[in-house]
Amino acid sequence: MPARDLYHDIVVEALIAEGWAITDDPLFLGYGNRPMYVDLGAEKSTLAAEKDGHRIAVEIKSFTSKSPVDDLHDAVGQYNVYRDVLSDTEPDRALYLAIPNQAWEGIFSERLGRLVIERQRLLMIVFDERQGGIIKWIN
Repeated sequence: MPARDLYHDIVVEALIAEGWAITDDPLFLGYGNRPMYVDLGAEKSTLAAEKDGHRIAVEIKSFTSKSPVDDLHDAVGQYNVYRDVLSDTEPDRALYLAIPNQAWEGIFSERLGRLVIERQRLLMIVFDERQGGIIKWIN
């Protein structure tokens, strides 16, 4: 089992506050003989489509190293591997990369970050790492 991210509990609380039910903590992804774990699996049902609830997986990243570019490499590489596996094993589950607002206002607000978001078609959750809560969803 992987170690929990620094902001794990903040993201869990933020998702629950927005009406998500945490279904997996962590979400196991097995592919071939390679076990992998996405930080969270969650579900949200709407009143109009109760049986067709929206399912997501959330990979949480702290972006606390000395190199934001290294953090970006690691996060996007892991995101892409998980997205590929999910598209094959659970195609109805969307993968989100959860990042703290400091990373959103940092490297993701820069030209490089914007390029990566656009080209990689990242789905993202930006959360407030100080006070909790979700600031924005990037679809």
